Order: sequence, then structure tokens, then C-alpha cells
Amino acid sequence: MTNKRERVRQELLADPHLVEAIVDAVHEQVPAYTALDGSRFPEVRAIAAWATDRLLDHWVTDGVIGPGDLRRFRGIAAARAADGRPLQAVLRAYRVAAAVLADEVAARAPHLSAQDAFALTQLLLTAMDTISEEMTTAYAATSERLTGDRDRSLQLLLDDLIAGRHASLGALDARASRLGVQLPERYCLLVAEPVDTKALDSSGSDISLTTSTALLTALGGGGARGTSPVTTSLATTHGSRAVLLLPAASADAAPEVLRRHAWRGCVISGESLDRVAVAHRLAAGALDAAPPHAHHPDRVLTDADAHVLSLLAGHPVVSPDQIGRIVLGPLVDGAQRHLLEALTAYIDTGSANAAARELHLHPQSVRYRLRRVRDLTSRDPQDPWQRLTLDIARTIVLGGRGGQGPGR
Repeated sequence: MTNKRERVRQELLADPHLVEAIVDAVHEQVPAYTALDGSRFPEVRAIAAWATDRLLDHWVTDGVIGPGDLRRFRGIAAARAADGRPLQAVLRAYRVAAAVLADEVAARAPHLSAQDAFALTQLLLTAMDTISEEMTTAYAATSERLTGDRDRSLQLLLDDLIAGRHASLGALDARASRLGVQLPERYCLLVAEPVDTKALDSSGSDISLTTSTALLTALGGGGARGTSPVTTSLATTHGSRAVLLLPAASADAAPEVLRRHAWRGCVISGESLDRVAVAHRLAAGALDAAPPHAHHPDRVLTDADAHVLSLLAGHPVVSPDQIGRIVLGPLVDGAQRHLLEALTAYIDTGSANAAARELHLHPQSVRYRLRRVRDLTSRDPQDPWQRLTLDIARTIVLGGRGGQGPGR
């Protein structure tokens, strides 16, 4: 150990700029990390901080990467294999980090002796060689294990999607290809739970994967357990709920299947594959917050319900104007202004007859327009819960126009 090295180590570890410089460089120089979901960066920072501390400690003590360090690096490699981040990108990130660390040491100690500089260079080169070998082996072993246990691999894939653990759509496609599956481009995410919690598999509060898989099969998604590379559905569990990723067309069958099983659920179909985590958050939040009268045996909660509930809870994932458009759909178009006017009058007055008087129309004309509202929005103005969602949406849309209808 030299006093100069220890002083440099303490200065670097006390300065949060070091870890941020490493993370910024990796984010800028490694495309797979540029595309990372923002929720993944705390983990990247934690790994960078730990690895920096270990390398600087070895430099000060003239040590080498030990068994404990290697176990940690193997665990990191296994996690990256599970979430589909390419190994080449991971190893490049470590090389970028090593270069930043060397630059930071040089900037802090411009008068380091040749011996100190040589020791740092030797440590970084040796560490990168050892780390690369250990991580390559662990990554390959994990990939082989996951591919061999296909059912578990498919469950882990959906677990990672709903947790936001994916580097990019490209990495997701690569992971699906290794498993010999193709995820639906247009999908729906169904989060479902028993209406009666006593109907759970056991006395515990969690459901089994078998229950989720049975629900998947009932919805026509049994192909998830096949072997051909066709569009694949996925199933997992999340506490007391089943989570299914299905082709978008499967949403039509969900109400009947859930009714037969005495379940209720929320189907989200308006998010892209790189936003499955958002879809899950919306659906789970909707089931948490929906009042009893929002559920009906003949329907499931949808994007519109979930977005309204997220707005009411104070944590919407899109703007209020977008929520209004999601709920009202075609009614926001100028060509459908007469339908939005009829809906507004009906909500404000409470009946078709009173709305007809306000609009100077025959009551049958108003009732026809309300049927058209139901057809175009899949929302029934006569249903208390759905009328509330329509009321909130039209308030948002018309409020932005100073009370004027669309196109005025």
C-alpha cells in the first residue's frame, strides 16, 4: 500500500461524480444501455459503485480479483442473461467504465509514480480479462439453463417485461428468438384475480402458475407451451393475480372466460411491447382502485377505465387530454360533434327526454345518438360507472375548449 494511492482512493470514493461519470459514459457509448428503461439505472449505478470500490481497493493493496468478487460478477452475468441484455454490450460497458476510472485517477494524481500507474494499468487489464472469462461462462450457463427449462423461461420473460427489465425491443426480440418464440406485435395484457379471494389455490394469498396457465389455455393461448416459433402467449403470477400477455384479439374472449371462472380483470391493449411494465402498472392499479360497481360479469376493465382511475388516483401515465381521447375515441372528431353534444346534454340533465328538450330534438333522436355513443366508445351512458368515465372524459375535452364542442 502507498499513502498516495490510498489518498487518491479516498478522494474518488468520496466524490459522487465518479460513479455518475462512469454511468454517463456507458449510457452514451453502449447502445444497449442507451435504450435502457430509466428504472434500470439505479442498478447500473450500484454495480458501478461496487466495482469501482473493489478495483481501487485492489490497486491500493496490490491485490487481485478474489473469489467473492468473481461470485458477484457471475451473478451479474446470470441476471443479464435472464433479462436478455447482450453479453457483448455488458462487457463493453465494463471496458468503458475501466477507461473512465483510469482517466479519473490520472486527473486526481497527475504526479503518480511510474510504479503506481503501471500497477493500475496491470490491475485493469488483468481484471477485465478475468471478468470477461467468468461472465462469459456464467452467461452461457444461464442461457442454456433457461432455454432448457422452456416453461420457466417463458414465465421469466413475462416477469422481466412487467418489471421493465429489458434493454430494448432488439434485445427482447433476440431473447424471444433464443427461446424459439415470437411475441405478438399487437398484444393485450390481462391482469385477473378471483372475485372471491377464498377461491385461491391454497390458504395462502398467492395463486399458482398452474392457475394462470389454465386461464391462458381457456383464452386460446395454450400455444405458449408449444415448440413452433409462432405467436406466443405468456403467463405468470403476481401475488394473488394472474398476468397474461396475449394477442390483442384475445381481449374479446376475456369477459366470458373470466365469468366462467368467477374472476374479474383488466385488459390493457393500447401500449407497445416496450411498455408492458406501464400496461401492468395501469391494470394492477385499476384493480386496486376500481369501485365494486365498475366490475360487471359481462365485461372487463379496459384502457379507458385504467387511465381514468390513474387520473383520479393522482398518478396518470399520460396527459389528461390523452385520457379524454382514449375514453371518447371517435367522439372527439369534429364529424361526431352531434354525438358528443347529445352525451353532454344527457349527462347534464339526467335523462334522454330532458336532453331532447335542451337540444330541441325528438327523444328518439337522442336515444339513437346515445346508442351510437355506446357503439363507438364501448361505453354505455346508462351504466353508472361507464357514465362517470364518459363524464370525466368529456369534461376534460370540452374544458380545453372553453365549453365548446369539438370543431367549434
